Amino acid sequence: MHHGSTLVCPAGPLTPADIVGAVKHLPSAPRVLPKIKQLLTDCNSSIDDIVALIRIDPAIAAQVVRVGNSAYYGSGTSCATVDEAVGRVGFNQVYELVSYAVAAQVLIRPLAAYGLEADDLWRQSLACALAAETLARHMDQDASNAYTVGLLHAIGMVAIDEWALRARHPVALAPDDAGGSSSARERALLGFTHAEAGAALLKHWGFPPTVFSAVRWQETPAAGEHPALAAALHTAKYIGAAACAPAGTPPDPDAGVLALLRLAANALPSITAEVVLRLEEVSPLLAIETLTSSVHVSDRLRFPAASLPA
Repeated sequence: MHHGSTLVCPAGPLTPADIVGAVKHLPSAPRVLPKIKQLLTDCNSSIDDIVALIRIDPAIAAQVVRVGNSAYYGSGTSCATVDEAVGRVGFNQVYELVSYAVAAQVLIRPLAAYGLEADDLWRQSLACALAAETLARHMDQDASNAYTVGLLHAIGMVAIDEWALRARHPVALAPDDAGGSSSARERALLGFTHAEAGAALLKHWGFPPTVFSAVRWQETPAAGEHPALAAALHTAKYIGAAACAPAGTPPDPDAGVLALLRLAANALPSITAEVVLRLEEVSPLLAIETLTSSVHVSDRLRFPAASLPA
């Protein structure tokens, strides 16, 4: 049902909360990341505590083992258990390992509403995560928080696409040009943007305000409660795009956003070059076949579903 140019549900205009309530079929694997972060910052926790948390969800456990066996982490011998996978990477890299594993369950999927193939979103998200992490280190900020918001900054697009599929309401939200944003189309049709939907979903999953606020205000960082992290995400989206496709580099981030970071525009090329090197380093993880090879994970990744109930 339509009211003006925006969609409405029986109770009134469609809201981000409606989207969150409608995506019960979406894997909620990212819920584990705030808990992992808490364990990693607690000096009393151990690798055994982290392994126990991962093993609660068999799908996450299987994915952690799979990523641990990827060419990026692989050491020539395969690991068969979560304990072996976590032990292989060590305490300092375990958050990165688990982030890759849980994000792969949610992000490696085609988004018909946005005209994206499965590997498009995964590559863009990974590039943005590496860019945000690199920026955070340059500015002496929390690198794991920056990495998280970069990796999950587009989760609202996944939620909106899932809602459109389940509601049998096809929408066309792809931007007009490669360097553009979908936000104007989203606001005109839905009444809100994927940034708002993503923040609502991350809040529902238990992420701290620092993270979901940065995702919410990624396009207008100064308006949010955590402008520095939102500004880092805004800039990381530019850097990630530039690192992935230098021929189609979008316009430079707004000068006001760079001012929030105390970052000069002429610093961007060298940071982009760092991200290009990091992308080359993690290139085995960009091959999505590596991350979707088991029947357990591929069952969850059948999206859009081959058939939906009538």
